[in-house]
Amino acid sequence: MKKFLLGAAALLALAAPAAAADIPARTYTKAPAYTPPQVIYNWTGFYIGGHVGGAFAGDNTFQSSDARFLGGVQGGFDYQFAPNWVMGIEAQYSWLPTNNNGVLFPGGTLVTSNTDQLGSVTGRIGYTWGPALVYAKGGYAWRNSDFGVSVAGVPTAFTTTGNNKDGYTVGGGLEYLFAPNWSAKAEYQYYNFGSTTVTAGPADVVGARGRNDDHTVKLGVNYRFGWGGPTASRY
Repeated sequence: MKKFLLGAAALLALAAPAAAADIPARTYTKAPAYTPPQVIYNWTGFYIGGHVGGAFAGDNTFQSSDARFLGGVQGGFDYQFAPNWVMGIEAQYSWLPTNNNGVLFPGGTLVTSNTDQLGSVTGRIGYTWGPALVYAKGGYAWRNSDFGVSVAGVPTAFTTTGNNKDGYTVGGGLEYLFAPNWSAKAEYQYYNFGSTTVTAGPADVVGARGRNDDHTVKLGVNYRFGWGGPTASRY
């Protein structure tokens, strides 16, 4: 029995290396390199927001050329297509403080032309790359304004043609999605409401003609309802 056990052990010792030789070697594969997700920005959707800035008279015949503060609100809808183009529509309202400055004519007549509200409904078209959008806009403009003539501080009767409250506006700007649902913009907008001519009144202002226009620069923030920011990731 002892001889039998010793013989079996010897056979097992000889067979073990052969069996091990038949087992295939373990292979190692390198883990794939990490690729960060690609953020996809989508400008499609509704938004509302506010803005502040300054307004400057384009023609100083009847208006002071001093810069004036403005502030207001805006809202609209954008649609992204093709795939980097964005088109939309926006309504905007701006408030300006009353301007008591006027233009003094050579004969001593003071003319004041004061616009305290500006509004617009515009279409806009833009090109986007990632979170940035550069755009142009244009459309209908409205204003609330007063026109006055006085001599030595006393209001004087006069008549005019023009002094329009309806006109057009054009402009452009840059908008940037800085957080989910939030964007900031810098914008230039020009308003034109035709011209005004004084047809009757003090002699030194009769026949005077001026253009009713304003240049504005605005900084604004918009809240975008669910669409304004990274909406998906691609791996």
